[in-house]
Amino acid sequence: MSGPDPATAATRVAVRALLAECAPGDVVLVACSGGADSLALAAAAAFESPRLGLRAGATVVDHQLQPDSAAVAARAAQACRELGLDPVEVAAVDVPASAAGVEAAARTARYAALSQAADRHRARLVLLGHTLDDQAEQVLLGLTRGAGARSLAGMPRARDRFRRPLLGVSRAQTRASCAALGLAWWDDPMNEDRAYTRVRARTALADLEADLGPGVAAALARTADQLREDADLLDALAAHAVAALGAGPWPVDELTGLPRPVRTRVWRRLAVAAGAPAGQVSARHTEACDALLTRWHGQGPVSLPGPLLASRAGGRVSIDAPDRVEWGRTPHTDAPPTDAPSQE
Repeated sequence: MSGPDPATAATRVAVRALLAECAPGDVVLVACSGGADSLALAAAAAFESPRLGLRAGATVVDHQLQPDSAAVAARAAQACRELGLDPVEVAAVDVPASAAGVEAAARTARYAALSQAADRHRARLVLLGHTLDDQAEQVLLGLTRGAGARSLAGMPRARDRFRRPLLGVSRAQTRASCAALGLAWWDDPMNEDRAYTRVRARTALADLEADLGPGVAAALARTADQLREDADLLDALAAHAVAALGAGPWPVDELTGLPRPVRTRVWRRLAVAAGAPAGQVSARHTEACDALLTRWHGQGPVSLPGPLLASRAGGRVSIDAPDRVEWGRTPHTDAPPTDAPSQE
């Protein structure tokens, strides 16, 4: 008797390896949109979970961004039920207008809905259908932004209760798996709309594959894996340094004694701990703060999101709300705008 299609086998092996962290009786939820990636993931979870003594369900998030979104969500939910997943539910969300754009707002609403579903069903894990191609696109976007190692490390396989088992599986494999299993998937028309940055990155990646040969996406994904290990180590060193520094103001010599890759991460952590929104602290912010140590010539405070001010006085630096900084000078004009994206 022949085994499963190779693409189906690849998705099952990936899911099986991830589910090994669960205990018998645990509930796992698949985030399913009805697209080929999440549908292949749902099929693999439905196949593997009972063999491990687990219960697998699905949550379909309806972003209500297209006229037929409710019907698409209903079909995706029915496909999950036919695969044997239980519980299966549709969560309709409102995506508010946001300065960060519709993609970011939809992502925030989606993760909130998935977290709420996991709480309701006491799910151990929520499985996401991001593939190797998604990871490569993420790294490519990071490169275009001139981002640091953390951004180039791409999407993590695990964060809190969310898991991405298919980061080593290609988009072509998920489609081949669905075809082999007779599963009809939905192609989101937004994935063809070049108004969205990620769509343009997907097109650019395809062009690179055509010009440079196959394997570019896989190479970018491998780069993400390698950089993630480096970024994790630097973050751990920064966390240890922040704990050792304690409450501010902080001695200049203690900060300058840290290696620069660690020190910039320390600045970011200190800013966030003081109240700066994590998503708004950019590499330019940390560079401006670091100039208070390495290029000190009596400059005034550095503006940070919050709003906050980083300042130096008497051999020490501090990060405070503006009304607590007694400088009497205007903030350093080289500081970036507070809406700059995170670069670390």
